[in-house]
Amino acid sequence: MPASGAVTRNTLRQQIADALRDEILAGRLQPGEEFTVKQIADQYGVSATPVREAMVDLSAQGLLDSDQHKGFRVHQFSVDDYRGMVEARSLIVDGVFRRIEERGEGQLPFGLTGPALVSVRRRAEEAARAARGGDLDILIGYDLRFWRELGALIANRYIADFLHRLRVQAWVFAVPFLRHDRDMLAWLWGGHEDLVDAITLGDVPAALSVIDAYNTHALRWADRLSAG
Repeated sequence: MPASGAVTRNTLRQQIADALRDEILAGRLQPGEEFTVKQIADQYGVSATPVREAMVDLSAQGLLDSDQHKGFRVHQFSVDDYRGMVEARSLIVDGVFRRIEERGEGQLPFGLTGPALVSVRRRAEEAARAARGGDLDILIGYDLRFWRELGALIANRYIADFLHRLRVQAWVFAVPFLRHDRDMLAWLWGGHEDLVDAITLGDVPAALSVIDAYNTHALRWADRLSAG
């Protein structure tokens, strides 16, 4: 019985963390917005313990800030923070792909069309369609899944988890700006399918070119924000 109770509580903790993360990504919880454990517990109709644990988890992921006297607030990332995220993921992904290229001999996942890559392609198609249509909520979900599944194919889980965390943070920063940008459609990157095509063909230089364009696009958007 104790083990079952622990599983139930951990599951609830994860469900609450996922729900709050979705609220932040959707922009319903704004950067700097404050709330208490009790408010969230009342909102979801649960006890305070799993809520507090969920908030601690999100704080460890950099999405919430803890205030001993006021509760928690949504972390407010700066444009410089965003540039740092882009630079970090650029360096890491570039290193992963170049290591695959150096190894040669058709290392996974290049040149393969297994079930995992088929799933990644499906995510890519949906993400690209959402980007073209300007559907931000759908794009965020598929974009995160796309990069998460792709990361699981080309890198060890520690790298994949770190990159996923960076991308969540980048979306948390970007969402409030994009939702109020009349030119939003021009700044939604949709090159997912091009990247999958390069991977399927085993063309590492082409894959690196797509990723370089992706990061350049993100930095141009950051420059636009800085310029007001």
